[in-house]
Amino acid sequence: MNIPSDLSELTSLFEKYGASEPEAWARSQLDEGIPQLQRFLFLRQAWRDIVREDNVDWIQREMQRARQDPDGPYAGVGQALARCVEKGVSADDITDIVRGMQAQFLFKLCYLLDDPLFPEKTLRDFAWGLFEVDDDGNPIPPRIGGLYESVLETDPTGREVRPRNVV
Repeated sequence: MNIPSDLSELTSLFEKYGASEPEAWARSQLDEGIPQLQRFLFLRQAWRDIVREDNVDWIQREMQRARQDPDGPYAGVGQALARCVEKGVSADDITDIVRGMQAQFLFKLCYLLDDPLFPEKTLRDFAWGLFEVDDDGNPIPPRIGGLYESVLETDPTGREVRPRNVV
């Protein structure tokens, strides 16, 4: 993808893909040389795999999957959900718990991409990173870092994973 170097065009691109404050993202990319579009798009895609707070259908699907294959991978999730539902825990509360834990995991995974924090001295120089790649799969510098810094601001609800009742 050819990324525009014009503020107006880059802002329009951020806007097109759903960024809040698109001009701030674009300005940061152009002024600071941070690959903000790549950062934003990675996080946008990651958030799409986190439970949406306005959809509780996933609970029934997980319980059904566990009933169909009670010894299968992840069956414990559906079984635990069934016990929660039997005890009267609301679907919204279950969703808030799971969504919050998934968002915390996303933050930790993004932090891990920047700094593996190995406790073993022999591994302290070992590192990895997230890169955009060319058509042949070769990394295109710069490394896409600092993703954890933007996990909360890219929450699709706009509340940075704060409780639903907080305005």
